[in-house]
Amino acid sequence: MTNSVPPRDDSLWQQVHWLGVIAATGSLTAAAQRLGVSKAAVSQQLAQLERRIGVPLVRRTTRVLRLTDAGQRLVDETAPAFAQIAHSVSAVHDLAAAPRGLVRVTAPVALGRQHVTPHLLQFLRRYPDIRAELELSDRLTNLPQEGFDLAIRHVAAPPENHVAWELCRSRSLLVASSAYLRRRGMPMHPSELGGHECLTYLRSGAASWMFERGGQGDDGADTERVRVAVQGPLRANTSEVLREAVLAGLGIALVPDFSIDTAACRGRLRLILPEWRPVGFFGESIYAIRPWSPTTPRAVQLLVDHLRSALAGGFAPAVAA
Repeated sequence: MTNSVPPRDDSLWQQVHWLGVIAATGSLTAAAQRLGVSKAAVSQQLAQLERRIGVPLVRRTTRVLRLTDAGQRLVDETAPAFAQIAHSVSAVHDLAAAPRGLVRVTAPVALGRQHVTPHLLQFLRRYPDIRAELELSDRLTNLPQEGFDLAIRHVAAPPENHVAWELCRSRSLLVASSAYLRRRGMPMHPSELGGHECLTYLRSGAASWMFERGGQGDDGADTERVRVAVQGPLRANTSEVLREAVLAGLGIALVPDFSIDTAACRGRLRLILPEWRPVGFFGESIYAIRPWSPTTPRAVQLLVDHLRSALAGGFAPAVAA
């Protein structure tokens, strides 16, 4: 007795691939957007795959969509094969004389507007066959789920399950305008900030800043730390707004150095408590981050190299001590 061989049907590979996209995005709507097709098409292909296999592959409720054990097993066992196909296609694609392709990038609003965008425009002029999509958002993004190739992030350390390149170092600076200091006086110790107008980030809970000075030994014995509760007339979710409020003389703000690396700040801002280090609020480096993969597409690597070169010197805040 001979074993029967199922007839060849090339739609099977598409259906299994689409199931993997559904698993990665978490919904039929998001999967359809990623694939560039209608939600009805995704639903139809999923139904055909379930009929072909004979078991449910997803479990739907009014709020969420989850894979069944069978669906998860199918995705887990076929994912390496699809990843290898993507790698092979990318490798062959990169043999082209001119780099090309689409790079989807996300970056924080202030950093993206002030520094990433100008360098991205230079990059696109240099490589006219590369296209880019840039989303500016301060929310943390799930890169694989939302289909981003690269994220520019201001963090203390990148996630361990991603590939990361450090673009440059960054500092947090406490600043005020000369006009404000003439009116209210210069704070000489962090504890005095509680009596000043402080402009803070819009985050949950009461606003507080931490500072330290002294040695940075392993035991921290020589380090003095002070945490102070602060308040003022304005809270905002972007350093650009806080910078403008400082320039308007409304108060003191803790901002990243890249946000005051502008000509408009020159001669108008003073550095507050320069002997104290603000800690625990912003990251100390700017990173380019992408989901882990065995290789990096050529267009993405070229953009990373361009940003590393452009930002290598860090930032030169226009602020006086």
